[in-house]
Amino acid sequence: MKKLDAIKEASYYHTTIKDWPVDDRPREKLLLHGPAALSDAELLALIIGSGSGKVTAVDLAKRLIAEHKSLSELSTLSVDELARNRGLGKARSAEIVAAFEIGRRLARVKKVERVEVNSPEDVASFMQPHLAHLKREVFELLLLNSANVIQKQVRISEGNLNASIVHPREVFKAAIDGLAASIILVHNHPSGNPDPSNEDKMITRQLVETGKIVGIPVYDHVIIAGNTYTSFAERGLL
Repeated sequence: MKKLDAIKEASYYHTTIKDWPVDDRPREKLLLHGPAALSDAELLALIIGSGSGKVTAVDLAKRLIAEHKSLSELSTLSVDELARNRGLGKARSAEIVAAFEIGRRLARVKKVERVEVNSPEDVASFMQPHLAHLKREVFELLLLNSANVIQKQVRISEGNLNASIVHPREVFKAAIDGLAASIILVHNHPSGNPDPSNEDKMITRQLVETGKIVGIPVYDHVIIAGNTYTSFAERGLL
């Protein structure tokens, strides 16, 4: 009997977002106060659109963020991974993935010709929006002019870093074609561990030596691991 009363009480107190005060509804709140006034869950709820059964879109958004620890972690999921969550189908999951991708692209919108590199921190700040969320390793080059301004970003390879896919020939062909005065090597560690592996060190030494021969110096090798990074130059590994 108590269980039945509890179910009735829960049903009685259940409200949809439309029943909420206007200032508490995510869409109306955004229109009245701007997007900065919304919580992460409320912003995500607007993308989700509607709830499922007696679960509101806000409830669903809160559960997603709680289960995946943060929006940042949530943003790394694929459509199929999101669709496994109760209340989300592939259509809603695709909309969430698209919204996160728009955010990443906006974070990358910088006029490359105006980005000057004066420290490893500058490299990490520029490259983290490109690499921090990826689930597989990629190896990229930043081509610099004589004033240390980035002229171009070039992806050399994808997959686990090894000498067979990161060859000096490919690296310095891109550097020469791009008329680079110098280059910076960048790759990511999806594991979140920024420490360089023995393979990382070996490839870096090989590329540094090749750079000396062709006259295009390697200024640094920066490993991006989520929100952290490691600089070979800072560690004295070049």
